[in-house]
Amino acid sequence: MLATMTDLTPQPASSVPSVTPQTVRLGYWDGEGIGPEITPPTRRAVELALMPDAVTVDWVPLLLGAEAYATTGQIVPDATATTVQGLDGWVLGPHDNVAYPPEARAQRNPSAELRLSADLWANVRPVQALPGSVTPELDVVVVRENTEGMYADRNMYAGSGDLRVTEDVALAVGVFTRRKIRQITEYAAAVALGRGGVLTVAHKSNVLTRTSGMYLEEAENVAASTGVVLRPVHIDALCADLVTRPSIHRTIVAENMFGDILSDLTAALGGSLGTAGGINAGGRRAMAQAAHGSAPDIAGAGVANPAGLMNSAAQLLRHLGFTGAGEWLSVAVREAMLRRPTVDVASVVGGAGEVSAEKLSPASTTEYAEEVFALLAGPRVRY
Repeated sequence: MLATMTDLTPQPASSVPSVTPQTVRLGYWDGEGIGPEITPPTRRAVELALMPDAVTVDWVPLLLGAEAYATTGQIVPDATATTVQGLDGWVLGPHDNVAYPPEARAQRNPSAELRLSADLWANVRPVQALPGSVTPELDVVVVRENTEGMYADRNMYAGSGDLRVTEDVALAVGVFTRRKIRQITEYAAAVALGRGGVLTVAHKSNVLTRTSGMYLEEAENVAASTGVVLRPVHIDALCADLVTRPSIHRTIVAENMFGDILSDLTAALGGSLGTAGGINAGGRRAMAQAAHGSAPDIAGAGVANPAGLMNSAAQLLRHLGFTGAGEWLSVAVREAMLRRPTVDVASVVGGAGEVSAEKLSPASTTEYAEEVFALLAGPRVRY
């Protein structure tokens, strides 16, 4: 029996596609580090997942990152920012901005710039643990506010909120607005209502009384208007909870930095950061982006795990209304990890399922991708 995985991000009602043959226009950037190894198979997996619905993909390449800076002087050229406005969505490979020239690092990285310029204010990162993981009962969605909070690189009209006052004193300016807090909390409440109706709010209002306090105020207002049950938890206690009793948290809403940390923690607890997907959404348009980075230490070795980016693409398909294709891609990605796991998850899944021992030896990036393709080429599972 194929494993199933459910992504419960709310979908715009207007995004349900026609049953007639159609084309979806998606952008892509292969990325840096391991990006060129995992992005092309992800694109192929998207095509195969959509094929039964008679949907074809018009892929639009995007110029970004170090290559873009070398030719235009911009990490995200103006032409690229304009192009994405006309897309249904796009798949973003990982960036390695740490390796950019110092003057280039003064600009926002490709992900942060696109989130802001396209107003992708919700970062949604689901994790359903693999069998054999540290917390096999973990099944959680982290809904992270994407455009303000404690990350100083996206908080100013121009420049950064990461300030050096003197040689020995630096400040990081966090920005919290009631409008953005309410927006992300309402989104998270819609997710929570489909996952048992309980919403965990990550906060630190005992010391950040005005900023985290505003999250609690708005969460209480949203709970009163939606009927969701609120579970406020201090961020440090929440991290401990996720390790010791993960099943009590099903949907978590958090400001930018808290959400980033929590989603990496849950991904690792669930099996591997390499498997964790995510979308950045604002209205119908969305960007698929894996939770992990560019992993330059293994770039070119043929061992990178495409599952995170493939899971992100599956979320993107569901967000755009291609529910069957998105669910089937998620199922294929998870089943392939049980049959032909890459090195980061081979020791986790162990002998899970009825799979022969030789099949559980670590697979290469290509071997894992071929397993996904083979599953997608077969008949879809009925849900």
